[in-house]
Amino acid sequence: MSDSWKLTLPCTRAEAEALEGDVAAFAMLDNPPTLMTSEAVEDDPEQWQLDAYFEGKPNAALVKLVQALVPSARGRKPALQKLPQEDWVTISQQGLEPVIAGRFFVRNSPEDAVPPDHKDFLIGAGRAFGTGQHETTSGCLAMLDRTRRLGHRFGNIADVGTGTGLLAFAAMHLWPRAYATASDIDPVSVEVTAENTAANDVPLGMGIGQLTLFAAAGVDHPGIQRRAPYDLVIANILAGPLIELAPSLTAALDEGGTLILAGLLDSQVSRVAAAYRAQGMRLADRIDTGQWPTLRLRKRPAIGWRRPRRWAADLNGEAPGYGSW
Repeated sequence: MSDSWKLTLPCTRAEAEALEGDVAAFAMLDNPPTLMTSEAVEDDPEQWQLDAYFEGKPNAALVKLVQALVPSARGRKPALQKLPQEDWVTISQQGLEPVIAGRFFVRNSPEDAVPPDHKDFLIGAGRAFGTGQHETTSGCLAMLDRTRRLGHRFGNIADVGTGTGLLAFAAMHLWPRAYATASDIDPVSVEVTAENTAANDVPLGMGIGQLTLFAAAGVDHPGIQRRAPYDLVIANILAGPLIELAPSLTAALDEGGTLILAGLLDSQVSRVAAAYRAQGMRLADRIDTGQWPTLRLRKRPAIGWRRPRRWAADLNGEAPGYGSW
């Protein structure tokens, strides 16, 4: 494990909210910092704090780049410290409150009491994101629940950018006779998902009711492509890679299939929807959780005889450099 460093700066609530989602200033960085914001003084919109976490000590130019994100801190000396050899992602996720989304109850601790009539998932603090706390994850859970209540049936499911595996687990609970595939660009996330399958009694394998895992950028893996076409694809990533992946995700989807997208801000919906509309998708449903919408799209069925499907060589599904929530 490389040295981890933390840079702390004061900021305002408005500045903190502006940092949610894609940070354009980091677009060209191979290893961008992870940003976390919090209230420094409760209920005071002017007293917030930005913590930026780095793998390795940041140079002066990178510190300056982060400082530029919070103009209110101009002239303030940043606090830069080397962290102990601990997993700060795990530490940051400890003590999270349980989340209820639709019929799902997602808890971080085994001690949390599970309410009746809810499907319980234990997603402990770990090395990948996707504990249900972020609005994108809870929005996907709510959309999956609503889709099931509307009577939709699926037999071949893929969760692209799975993170902790939570969304794949939820889909498998709703459609237990389906084949299920989960993938992530980050091999650590795939390891975490495998660990979480044991904690949540999710069987691994390639058969009906079992989960198959792949480390891949988007759907760029022979195993993922061999299991296509899918009648349900879930992609909770970010707006940029969602747009890039529009051709390959649509190609992996069966005619009339369902695509659930999240990780985009309200201001990014029109661009993301346009990218998928150009691939023959139509918007069928939307859930807004704060400023993070979750979209459900349907692939327009072919007219006439069912068209043969072949995986085009140029639809390799790569979105390099992007991880999952």
